[in-house]
Amino acid sequence: MTGRCLLHFCLLLLFSREISSRLCTMLQFQQNKMNKESLELLEKMSRNSIAQCLHEREAFKPTMDVIQLSVPQTENAKMIIQEILQEIFNIFSKNLTQSAWDGASIDRFQNGLYHQVQRLEACLTVHMEKEMTKPESEVLQLTSWRVKQYFQRIDSFLKEKRYSLCAWEIIRKEILRWFVLIDKLTRRIQN
Repeated sequence: MTGRCLLHFCLLLLFSREISSRLCTMLQFQQNKMNKESLELLEKMSRNSIAQCLHEREAFKPTMDVIQLSVPQTENAKMIIQEILQEIFNIFSKNLTQSAWDGASIDRFQNGLYHQVQRLEACLTVHMEKEMTKPESEVLQLTSWRVKQYFQRIDSFLKEKRYSLCAWEIIRKEILRWFVLIDKLTRRIQN
């Protein structure tokens, strides 16, 4: 009886690794495609000029250079991409009623983010435990913490500005910078 349960468990583990491996195949291609679509949708969402919001731009000063965020390993790049996409999804799940953006573009953007986060999460499940035991896991945890802190700042800014049109425009432009980092990290992913 115990041997049979052990056999079932081993088979389940083997199949889950196979499924995870298949999800990871072509990840770089899928991520590149998603990045391009997300950038296009972010550009298409807005119908307004950021010029009218310059007075509020001063209220949101980036605390770090997003592009210079350090990520040491390929698997860590996947984890950080997943973290960033999750945080972007969370931000764009907030009160968008005053944004006056194209609703269809917002929906497509959110759906794309959701699916990519799910894909990365499934791909990373097998690798997560191995990576967190390595010495560079402290760097990964620090990087993850910095990403979360930054997005908490974005969330606070939006709340402070009561999700105004200008606040959303400023954050939309800021998110474009994050996709430059995601693109840089995506180049490190090896299929």
